Amino acid sequence: MTDRWTRRSAVVATLGGLTLPARAQSEPYPSRPLKIIVPTPPGGGADAFARVIGARLGEQMKATVIIENRPGAAGNAAAEQVKRMAPDGYTLFIGAIAILAISPSLYKNLPFDPIKDFSPITMGVVLSNLLVAHPSLPANNVRELIALAKARPGVINYSSSGNATAGHLAGELFAAMTDTQLVHVPYKGGGPAMVDLIAGHVQISFASPPSALPHVKTGKLKVLGVTTEKRQTAMPDVLTIAEAGVPGFSANNWYCFVGPAGMPRDIVARLNHEIRLAMQDPAVQHSMAAQGMVAEPSSPEALTQIIASEMDKWGKVVRERRVLPT
Repeated sequence: MTDRWTRRSAVVATLGGLTLPARAQSEPYPSRPLKIIVPTPPGGGADAFARVIGARLGEQMKATVIIENRPGAAGNAAAEQVKRMAPDGYTLFIGAIAILAISPSLYKNLPFDPIKDFSPITMGVVLSNLLVAHPSLPANNVRELIALAKARPGVINYSSSGNATAGHLAGELFAAMTDTQLVHVPYKGGGPAMVDLIAGHVQISFASPPSALPHVKTGKLKVLGVTTEKRQTAMPDVLTIAEAGVPGFSANNWYCFVGPAGMPRDIVARLNHEIRLAMQDPAVQHSMAAQGMVAEPSSPEALTQIIASEMDKWGKVVRERRVLPT
């Protein structure tokens, strides 16, 4: 399995043959249930990822793994709660790009620091968004879309699941890098955003594969490109936006595992090892692929670098495009 994030880090250690240090305390780990806190309601991508990994972790570690959904405040409330929990390895958090990389630039009084207040464990999965369009749009590829947007500034609308979400900022980045004027139309969730796109009330969207692909297959939408750096296995003939006319464009969505700051190093190493192992399981990989997720595990050190880099990247987009919180 390709380990792109780990290769980027200068301080990465290969964990495959790692000998884990003995615990100083006599109590074996884990000796009670582990809890994975998800900052979204059941049914979303973060929840699906947590449940498929949690089930496999429970089998591997011979422990009960509880998935606890704590939605609200754009995920920031759950992050603050995790920050205050005991760093004993029994509470894990599904960190998402919106919480750890985008919120710091949106909220002046954010009650947590993404770097200082959490113990990084591993990057989890990367998700592409699909640039999809209503069939009536007179553009069948990215170059034609750019030309159309330049000819009709401020006319083309794009939907998203909400303000400051990954889909919204992908659109802002696209507009900035192509010097075009697109109109953002936020919705309260991906479902309503997709309904209005299919109805033709908006023209394009940077949507998740699970929500967009069924409609691409039935001809209700057409796909113009994918937002990730590489083409997607499920759509090998669809160009990336970077290939299709916007060099350097990349707008990944991702989920990672972190815990409260101060977790013992041996527990972090154990969890990193177990989560990597879980993501190698064929059944887990099949389940993740069905959700448009690609496993991209990392070392804890590399995850810190990823979060810092993503904070810089999306902070610049938030400032330059004057994105405001809801």
